[in-house]
Order: sequence, then C-alpha cells, then structure tokens
Amino acid sequence: MFSGMSNHSIDTKGRIILPAKFREELGDTFFIAKGFGNCCIQAMSSEQFNLICSKILELPADKAMALQYTFSATAVEVTPNAQGRVVIPQSLRDFAQIEDNALVIGMNNRIEIWNKQKFDDYMNIQQSNIEEALSMLRL
Repeated sequence: MFSGMSNHSIDTKGRIILPAKFREELGDTFFIAKGFGNCCIQAMSSEQFNLICSKILELPADKAMALQYTFSATAVEVTPNAQGRVVIPQSLRDFAQIEDNALVIGMNNRIEIWNKQKFDDYMNIQQSNIEEALSMLRL
C-alpha cells in the first residue's frame, strides 16, 4: 500500500527520483500513465496495470475504447536507473503541467505525481466531498 506525500525535483532530462519505499513496492519495472479524471500522472506496478487493463476490456466497447485512448495508449513501462530515477515522457509532463518540481502522493494501490499548485487547487474544491466522505465513514 502506497501512502505519504513528498516533493521531488524533475531534472533537465525529465527524470524524477521516486521514494525508495515506493520503488520497492512498484517493482523492477512499472507503468506510468495519465491520471484518471485528474491532471496528474499515475504510477503503478505491472500487476496493477494489467488488472486495470483487464477491467477496461470488460466494459462496453465504446467505454473501453475511451479509456484505452486515455489510459493504455498513454502508458509507458519504465525501469528506474541505478540512482532510482525514471524518465517521465514529455507528453505526460505536459499533460500534468509538471516542469521542474512535482508532488508525489501515495494513493493505496498506485502513486500520483502532481504539479503542486494543481493539487492544491484540486483539494480546495474537494472540501465538501471530504466532509461528506468523513460523515459516511462515521469517524
């Protein structure tokens, strides 16, 4: 399970060092792709990627194709180098509007990589959803 949040720099070659604990859980190779419905990049193990792809194929054809175009087609298999860096393709960095710094967030079964300002803006508009979800949990 991925949890936690940290700031990371993106070097001039588009590489990021993910936290060691995340890299261990992701495995030797893993996938990065556009986030689902958010302006972020998601990283997940090959196992999680394959599980999502299988579930997508179970959807009606028009829905499956829409997700394949936005998820499967943007996915890239990556392998960290000896220093633990992975290259985030320019197209994904452009999509998430990430330039030289990124916020890396553990999201249980995957990781999200955000532009910090975009994440702050998103969280500000989620306040009512957070309050409603907390009341549903009865915490």
